[in-house]
Amino acid sequence: MSQMEVQITIGGRTFDVACQQGEEQYLLTAARMLDTEAQVLVDQIGRMPESRMLLMAGLMLADKTAGLEDRLRAAEDKLGEMAEELRDLRNRPAPEPERVEVPVIPASVTETLAEMAARAEALAEAVEDKAAS
Repeated sequence: MSQMEVQITIGGRTFDVACQQGEEQYLLTAARMLDTEAQVLVDQIGRMPESRMLLMAGLMLADKTAGLEDRLRAAEDKLGEMAEELRDLRNRPAPEPERVEVPVIPASVTETLAEMAARAEALAEAVEDKAAS
């Protein structure tokens, strides 16, 4: 691939940087990140030598990166623990089936209750007839 020049601005200063063709977006994104950190320095401290500004901005980015790497490592460790727990759960034998007993009402009880309900309805109807007359 051929190289090309890209102009970037960091901390209010412009630099010409060479990169491989097709990698311009990566370079511009990295430059924006470095510029963000450099701008913080410029706002806090003011103008400073170019090399010092770039060094400090680079260290600030490195600090952020180290923090993110620590968080990533912790997340990967947690993910590994969870994957191991999932593997253990999948390999565990299935639990023994539980025996569940459901009470069954004998047919004779159901028939007796139906008879009692019919008698109660008949008595209620007889009382209504007597009350109406």
